[in-house]
Amino acid sequence: MTTAVARSDRRISPIFLGIAAVMAVSGWAVWTDFVEPPGLTIFLFVTAAWVVSLCLHEYAHARTALHSGDISIGAKGYLTLNPLKYTHALLSIVLPVLFVILGGIGLPGGAVFIERGRISGRWKHSLISAAGPLTNVLFAVVCTAPFWLHALDGVPLGFRYALAFLALLQVTASILNFLPVPGLDGYGVIEPWLSYRIRRQVEPFAVFGLFAVFGLLWIPEVNTVFFDAIHGLLQSLGVSEFDTYCGFDAYQFWQQSNPSCVAG
Repeated sequence: MTTAVARSDRRISPIFLGIAAVMAVSGWAVWTDFVEPPGLTIFLFVTAAWVVSLCLHEYAHARTALHSGDISIGAKGYLTLNPLKYTHALLSIVLPVLFVILGGIGLPGGAVFIERGRISGRWKHSLISAAGPLTNVLFAVVCTAPFWLHALDGVPLGFRYALAFLALLQVTASILNFLPVPGLDGYGVIEPWLSYRIRRQVEPFAVFGLFAVFGLLWIPEVNTVFFDAIHGLLQSLGVSEFDTYCGFDAYQFWQQSNPSCVAG
């Protein structure tokens, strides 16, 4: 089976490179305390890093699909990491960023269109669905590593808080993506193993899965239980709830900062 892709179909998009450059420059500015107060640079760093992770999430889906047999992936532009090439740019990028800005939560985005008929084997279909959220898991490990390795001594508080908030986003994205809810990757993992009858019954509800999860998280009791679990997991990795709170506080630079976060 061939997985040959034209060079132009896998050339990294200038748009993605620009986003990565914003992440690198703003991250450097936060790390060095180049700008005071650091609110705007923290906002740029976290937002750009979040978009980069969204692009790599979708790239992981596409790359796995390519090697599983869907050779149409390259022509669709999914291997260029260009977020404008995704099936639903609004769902893939705009809404996830908006959710971060408004609520500080890493909700999963949209999707790349994979021609599943080209792929045989249930394990391959499951792996394609799992590849995206596993990328978020990897990001979560990278973001939390400096905390559980105790490698943040002497680092500006702004960078510590930004990294903690970014870790929160990646952990929430990992968990939410793996929920077995129609329309989310977690359901895509188990769907190949369900009967044809069940898949047909569930299919009409797939478009509402993401919004159903979002709606549930607006219920105070559900929100409390969910974030208690998230903070418990982060705490076990060395990331305190105070760090993530101050990270979100700094991220929303247009609002008045909490003095306790500034004081550290």
